[in-house]
Amino acid sequence: MVATRSHLYPGTEGLLGWEIGAAGFRVVIDAGVPDIVRGHFGRHLRAFLAEHELTVDDIGTWICHPGGPRILSAVSETLGLSEDALDRSRRSLAAVGNMSSVSVLHILEDVRARRAPEPGTWGLLLAMGPGFCSELVLLRW
Repeated sequence: MVATRSHLYPGTEGLLGWEIGAAGFRVVIDAGVPDIVRGHFGRHLRAFLAEHELTVDDIGTWICHPGGPRILSAVSETLGLSEDALDRSRRSLAAVGNMSSVSVLHILEDVRARRAPEPGTWGLLLAMGPGFCSELVLLRW
């Protein structure tokens, strides 16, 4: 782990989170989440990478929390990623669904088990969570 960044997007508190009631927990994922990703997430991610003299193109391994197909598509479109950059996230979503925060650890394990990236290459672990917030972890293998 080289660096981390958390960002809470103001005015988005009701878009993503948990509703707690007598029947237990219910996930809240507003249909506007992909729009927030498209409108703001890319700018913050690029600024984070720039602080380390990196760009999206420098990242060889993407470990992205699979919040859903529309969110993965929004991340991919916003960052201009290759068609297969988020395949691990899509496979995880198809195999086990959205496991909330632990999803990124499931994908990280898949990365390590299948074929670890070459030493010295860059990776980025990213997730979105309640509030609406983003969490970024810059990795170097």
